[in-house]
Amino acid sequence: MSRTNPLYALILAGGSGTRFWPLSRNVRPKQLLRLFDNETLIEKAVNRLEGLVPPERILVLTNEVQLEAVRAVLPGLPPENIVAEPARRDTAPAIALAAGWIAARDPDATMLALPADQLILKDDTFRRVLADAAWAAAEKEAIVTLGIQPDWACPSYGYIERGPVLAEAPGGEAVHEVTTFREKPSVETARDYLESGRFSWNAGIFVWTLPTLLRELSQHCPPLAGFVAELRDSSDFAATVAEKFPRLDRISIDFALMEKAEQILNIETEVGWDDVGSWVSVAKYFEQDEAGNASRGAVISVDSRNNIIFSPPGSPLPALLGVENLIVVQTDDALLVADRTKADQIKKLVDLLPEEFV
Repeated sequence: MSRTNPLYALILAGGSGTRFWPLSRNVRPKQLLRLFDNETLIEKAVNRLEGLVPPERILVLTNEVQLEAVRAVLPGLPPENIVAEPARRDTAPAIALAAGWIAARDPDATMLALPADQLILKDDTFRRVLADAAWAAAEKEAIVTLGIQPDWACPSYGYIERGPVLAEAPGGEAVHEVTTFREKPSVETARDYLESGRFSWNAGIFVWTLPTLLRELSQHCPPLAGFVAELRDSSDFAATVAEKFPRLDRISIDFALMEKAEQILNIETEVGWDDVGSWVSVAKYFEQDEAGNASRGAVISVDSRNNIIFSPPGSPLPALLGVENLIVVQTDDALLVADRTKADQIKKLVDLLPEEFV
């Protein structure tokens, strides 16, 4: 980007991650877990921006409960760039907060909005695609979304339907018009999407210039546009956030803006992306044995098949005998044993737990 149009990044890091209990807790949600190696997901999210966005232009939004833990794992960012939202207000107010923070520094900046808790394996490709998206956002004065090239008919993701190619970005990526956003489909509909070749998974990654974002918010969500302007002009950013943010309606950016904006563009890409939304999806990246058991950490297994085992260093040794299709996760104070086909129902357990285990 040019000197007059610098690139800033917002990393959204306020999730609770109950699907990964007992490893995840309120103070240690999914983005703060070391599921794959010694790096947390939020560290990966920041580190993959290296060379594209300097640390002083990266803003991380989290909540009060997680603030100190997030700052502890991101010592390379200025502490004041890691901000706690005073209330949970979903993605649209969070993005407006970040836009105000950036606008106070450069009202013509280009902004990336990225989740903190996704896995991306091809960092170089991802940076190149983001650079092309930033170019398209500035060149076309439009909102740009990143779509993930689907490799199976997943009913758990939202989808983006692509229209004609509008331009080719400098890095070679095709920039499409967006026809429509689709909510999570049935399995049959997802198959139709996959076969058509026109649909991408919606990764929740957005790129826009601040003038474009303010134009669209002013038209479709004036209270958020007003909030951005107040933050931009505020002499006390923290005080303005504390006073105004909790009063904003709780609404996602999809409902507030993406379903209403006049022009939205899309770049479809394959970057080794995974939403890693459950123990089953994470297990794909664990060590696999010949019986289909997926494990991270030590385990002894006899006559057992298709199990998922997570055993951090220092945990008691798990030993499996004659069992199938289980999830076994240990921490220093809790043990989960679940049917792997019910991984998406772990929240039912969490809702029943004593407060000290949540």
